[in-house]
This record gives sequence, C-alpha cells and structure tokens, in this order.
Amino acid sequence: MMIEIVPFTFEISPVAIAGTSLWSLALYLALFPISEWVIYQLNRWFNFAERSLYLSQEEFERDRPKREAQNAFYASVFSIFPFFLFGGLCNLGVELTLGQSWAISTGILACVSCAIYELGRTN
Repeated sequence: MMIEIVPFTFEISPVAIAGTSLWSLALYLALFPISEWVIYQLNRWFNFAERSLYLSQEEFERDRPKREAQNAFYASVFSIFPFFLFGGLCNLGVELTLGQSWAISTGILACVSCAIYELGRTN
C-alpha cells in the first residue's frame, strides 16, 4: 500500500535514530538557556498567530488562558526539533569520522556529561 503511494523507499538505521536522539538530548541539556529562549519565542509566535484568527476582542478573551496553556505545551514540544536537527549533524559527524559504533558511545558519554553539567550549573 505504501509503495503504491510513494514510489521510492528509504531506510533509516536504528543506530542513527538512537545516536541522533542521544546527541539531541545532550545538546538540549547543555544548551538549556537556548532551549528556554526557543520555547519562549515559539510560545510568543503561537500566541501571535492565534490572535490573528479572531475578529472580536471578546471572543479572543473568552478562552484565552486555555489557549495560552495549550500554546505553551506546543512550544515546549516543538522546541525539540532544532536540537534534533543539530543532534543529527553531530551524530553524522562522529559517524563519518570515528565510525558507527562510536556514534552511540560518544552520544551516551555526551548525554551523561551534559546531565552532570546541568546538575552542577543549577546550584
């Protein structure tokens, strides 16, 4: 069924998915002020874009707290994607230079070291 819709196939290695996820988590932890800034900007943009959908101020203000909470949730979920892209680039760089087995190992090492850094940074 899917081959009939999409005429080509491509495979994504499970090792690449795992390495990219580990690297993106490491970058998300290491660059926490940047991730907060991304969440804030996405939340601002979602609120602005949703405001343009309403014609009257009364209709907009009626359920504003619920929509702002929903937009904050969406902003936090979508803030993962830039880090996932950069994590993929880090994983690809390690995979090309050191090999596929090292991509997972260095991803785990980066993830643990960034988590320890984040624990120490908050105090």
